[in-house]
Amino acid sequence: MTTVTLTGGSASLQYFAAAAGNLAIVTDGMHYGWPSPSLPQILNNTSSPLCISSSEGALMAVMPLLGAIVGALTAANIVDYFGRKKTIIFTAVPFFLAWIMVAFAKTVMYLYLARFIAGVADGVTFTVVPMYIGEIAEPRIRGLLGSSCSVSWILGFLLINLIGSYLSISTTALVSSSLCVVAFVTFLWMPESPYYLLMRNKPEQAKESLRRFRGNADLDEEIKKMRVSIQTCSKARGRFFDLFTVASNRKAVIIVAGLRGFQQFSGTTAITFYAQEIFLQAGSNISSKQASIMYFTVMLIMTMVSSSIVDKAGRKPLLLISMTGSIIALFLEGTYFYIEKETSIDTSSLEYLPVAGLILFVIFFSVGMQSIPICLLGELFPTNVKAYALCLADVYFSLVAAIASKFLQVMMDNYGIHMAFYGFTICSILGLVFIICVVPETKGKSLEEIQHYLRGDQPMHYDVEMETIKIHDDNEPETNDLLIKS
Repeated sequence: MTTVTLTGGSASLQYFAAAAGNLAIVTDGMHYGWPSPSLPQILNNTSSPLCISSSEGALMAVMPLLGAIVGALTAANIVDYFGRKKTIIFTAVPFFLAWIMVAFAKTVMYLYLARFIAGVADGVTFTVVPMYIGEIAEPRIRGLLGSSCSVSWILGFLLINLIGSYLSISTTALVSSSLCVVAFVTFLWMPESPYYLLMRNKPEQAKESLRRFRGNADLDEEIKKMRVSIQTCSKARGRFFDLFTVASNRKAVIIVAGLRGFQQFSGTTAITFYAQEIFLQAGSNISSKQASIMYFTVMLIMTMVSSSIVDKAGRKPLLLISMTGSIIALFLEGTYFYIEKETSIDTSSLEYLPVAGLILFVIFFSVGMQSIPICLLGELFPTNVKAYALCLADVYFSLVAAIASKFLQVMMDNYGIHMAFYGFTICSILGLVFIICVVPETKGKSLEEIQHYLRGDQPMHYDVEMETIKIHDDNEPETNDLLIKS
């Protein structure tokens, strides 16, 4: 049986567990991306029983964001009680139910409710999966595995655009529901997080879980670091308000809130909701279905590239490159639509430009801003407040993504799509300044080392000091003990 292979213990299980957990995020991405191929089929289509107006379509698009607020608040209370594993398995149930409701919906209210339920599952998923991956991954691959959440989410967008562009709404939903079953069954075989098991005072089970993830290496030192980290965080049991009253947590909140805010106000989620609608407005020779599939394919590929190099290139350099390129692409996109919509200049020879501009945007955006903010979510917060932090981050994401999506819809309907892209450009410029001034580099640091830095205990070149410690480790075995206590 496959469990024999898995329990042999190696880094491969870390990859497999991350992939299994990310199946929930793939499903989530499919729910979020559903409006892109589906809205054009029912928007102002009087021949469809699900005919909706533009404002109804906007509400339907953002409904998962509203549900995610409920889900994130729920997750903060259950993830430390039921554990990471059981919580991830549970998410398959509401995702499956939502697809069944979409498949057999007779009125728009069924679609609203289905997407709200999917949003609740999303709130839980994006709280627990990054937490689980951050706790099982070794520092050398944590950036790659953490970034896989974004890769999986985008894969969901691509899959739903591929399926939904060529199948009916009902058939698309039924096909998509099968992935929920696969996600449920697959994660049953995964170990629980060793961090969580130590939190529940189960040291033997924690060591066995870590052995499965690390192989036959000496685990005592890592278990000791985990235990000290948990004990340090548990001296004052974590409360929600600790995110704001503890200086290191407050610093982490500012970093995450800034990155996630500027990520959304660059327009990424809004564009994914309305991808086919934007391409329809562009009037390109390429069909809106083909253009949207190209868009999400490039996004997936580039996010995979980012995930594969983030532990070598570092978080901050990729963020800077990503935001700079996005600014240029968004400005070009806005300028094209301004010339095409507001002037008498003939743009027929430039019909390729809106598609090329969005492809350029998604290339640069996916290099860093797509995946690294989610990666940092699993790195910056200590164990005792991590559930609250991820909950707050998901609620915050839902609010800013809903505002950004509504902004795009209002601008398209009332002022012209070019104004939306110019607005996204201005926000991206502010985001670039924020990255330069505020965001730290976490490449190569353990979770404990990151907390030392946020508390101001360690200099920026902490990783160099760690290399020195490793070199002298055989001669000075007490060095690591001193480091842990510091």
